[in-house]
This record gives sequence, C-alpha cells and structure tokens, in this order.
Amino acid sequence: MLRPALFAAAAITLAGCSSGSNDPFVGFGPNPPLSAPRQSLIPTVGVPDVVGWPAGAAPKAPPGFAVTRFAEGLDHPRWLLVLPNGDVLAALSASEPSKADKSNQGIKGFFQKLLMKKVGSAKPSPNRIMLLRDADGDGVAEVRTTFAQGLRQPFGMTLVGDTLYVANSDGVVSYPYQAGQTEVAGPGTKVFDLPGPPINHHWTKNVVASPDGAKLFATVGSNSNIGENGMENEVGRAAIWEYDLATKQARVFASGIRNPNGIDFEPTTGVMWTVSNERDEIGNDLPPDFLTSVKDGGFYGWPYSYWGQHVDARVKPQRPDLVAQAIAPDYGLGPHTASLGLTFYQADAFPAKYRGGAFIGQHGSWNRKPLNGYRVVFVPFAGGRPQMPAEAFLTGFLNADQKIQGRPVGVAVDGRGALLVADDVGGMVWRVAPARP
Repeated sequence: MLRPALFAAAAITLAGCSSGSNDPFVGFGPNPPLSAPRQSLIPTVGVPDVVGWPAGAAPKAPPGFAVTRFAEGLDHPRWLLVLPNGDVLAALSASEPSKADKSNQGIKGFFQKLLMKKVGSAKPSPNRIMLLRDADGDGVAEVRTTFAQGLRQPFGMTLVGDTLYVANSDGVVSYPYQAGQTEVAGPGTKVFDLPGPPINHHWTKNVVASPDGAKLFATVGSNSNIGENGMENEVGRAAIWEYDLATKQARVFASGIRNPNGIDFEPTTGVMWTVSNERDEIGNDLPPDFLTSVKDGGFYGWPYSYWGQHVDARVKPQRPDLVAQAIAPDYGLGPHTASLGLTFYQADAFPAKYRGGAFIGQHGSWNRKPLNGYRVVFVPFAGGRPQMPAEAFLTGFLNADQKIQGRPVGVAVDGRGALLVADDVGGMVWRVAPARP
C-alpha cells in the first residue's frame, strides 16, 4: 500500500498527463462547444497552496472601480443578505465531511479532504450569522455583532416583511425581525425540512423569496457526483424546492440540477434563474457549469445526462425516458468553475452596461488542470436573455504563482449600489464601488 506522500505524488503525476484549455472563458456562452468525455484511471486532482491576502492587498476590478475591505477577519463567510436599512448579514459556515459519503473516498476523496483542510473549510462549522453595519458610509463596516447562533451550517437568507428566513443544511427556519435589530434569540422556528444528513454531500442550502413574497424557493444539491451513494439517497435532491407561505405546502419545483446555489429573478421578465455546479471526472473541459432559467416542473438532466441529451454512460441504470425530457441550460459558465453566487444588478451606481446583468461568484476548481474560476464574472443581459461576451469583473483571488489568496462565494448589491463579495478563504467581505474622482 502506498504511503500518503507517495500516494499523493503518484496521483499528481498520473493526473498531470493531460490538461484543459488555457482560455479563461472556455465553456462560456449559450452554445459552448462540448468536448468528448474523457475518463482516466486517476482523476484530475490537486491541492493548490493557500497563502491568504497580504496586508493591504485586494482583488482587482476594472478601471473606474475601487475595491475595499468592507469586513475582514471573519470565520469562513459564505453568503450575504443586504437588509432594507443597509445592514449586511453574513452567514458563517463550513463543511463537515460525512463518513457515509462514498464520494469522499479513494484518490478523489483524499485530495478533496486535503484541500478542504488547507482552505479552512474542513473544521467545525462556525454556525452563526454576523451583522455588519457601515453607519458612517465610508465603505467599511465599523459595527460587527453576532446576529444569530446555534444554527446548523447556515447559508441562504431572505427577508419577507418582518420575517427573516435562514436555510440550514437540513431545512429552513425563521426569526421575527425589526429594522435596526442587531441580534435574534435562539435557533429559529422550523418552517420546513429539506433533505439533509447523514450524507449531505452538497450541504449548502439557499433560500430566496418570490418577487411577490408569497413563496420561498430553496436549493438542495445532490448527494454525490453521479449517484454513487445510491439513487435512493437522491430523493428530493439536485433540485429547487418551492414552499407556499399561505398553505405551508412544499414541493419540488425543478429537478436534475446537480448543485444549484445562487437564485435570483431576472428584473425585466421576473423569471427565476440559477447557477449550478456540474459533474466531475469526464474531462478538464467537460461539462461546463451553467446559468439557466428555471421552469416549473423542468428536469435538467442530472445524473443521467448533461447539457440536454448528452448521456453520461457512467450512470447505471440508464434512464432514456428522463434523458428525453432533459432541458439544456441557457448559458455555460466554464468547466469546474464552481459557480455559486448570483445576483442581478438593479442599482444605478455602476455604468449603464452593468444594469440588468448578472454577477456570479466562481469559487474555483480543485479538480481541473489548469485551475479555473476564482473570480467574479459578469454576464450581460438583453431582452431577458444572457449575452456574450462575459467579463472577468473581479480577479486576483489566485496570485501570480497560482496560489489561493481567496475564494469568492456569495454576491450581493448593497444599499448604495456597490457589489459585495463573500470570500470564505480570505475571511473577507469585499466591496466594489465606482472610484471617487
């Protein structure tokens, strides 16, 4: 048996035999070219070094913008919610690997756990929400309080009237909220359950309210890469759930989406859009993560196919009946970019070209050569549809030596039209605003 160091070296050597495109926008657009699936004895894996942000350093935005540290020294900030009074809630949470997850075994699991340890996510989850307040308007939150604690890997948050909803890793809870409030008591009141432990491979759950505030929509990622934990453990997963606040009834709204996270509603049409992480181990450039509109009752292929009717031959048994129903996504976001955050820009502080378009936080790959993602991209929209070209809006999360300084996750727009970005590895919330003359 190989010792861990030799095991790692052998895996890196074998995995390094091939690499993907160096084009930073490979796999982008409405109809991205798809390469042939390619499997290898040793999956493409790697553990980039994590160096963090040097003093005074920041990601790079386009000319005309300034990037500041809205809040730093946070314990693994993942998701953001801007409240009507301008306060910002930051959910602090981390992965807690499950022994029941067969996806975390073997060579892939070895490197996945190693990377999680390096980036500080394989640890007891902080399980709290911080409130950040910039009372003097200088772009830095001088007030920081623990808003909620005793949660279970909190992630998504949404406010409907005077009720705050928080998505834990096993369901949604609620708190009464009043403007200006700096803390809430207790673990919250359960609203509805979502598929969760004991496996909970993709544990992050987001929750958003419909534009009219009548319904909640919650995301649930798959319990595996392609069903290797058993399809009986995928019931209700790889899906977006709908919860009717009046009837208190929950149902699966759309399915076959491997790991949806960000959800937002396109401002001119009101249509729901989501971003999703696609499957692994069929090539450095396949398949692209994606941005797509979401249809009620729609099925998007996972695990049986990707990008519409492209069959994944690894999945047993096959389901040609479901493949025939699979909806192709609207827009590719590049292979293995780990696209998580999504917000449509509806403010007017940025130049006109950004209005109505989508900002997307790409957490970054660990199983691709070369690395991909590690940035916030902007996708312009026109007539309710995504357009080309996309723009690398916020970069520098990888330094010149391809070492990790930070990883963007959730994105949100603050009350003055600036973009906020949660950086879990850097322990930061970045703020991007037009530069002052």
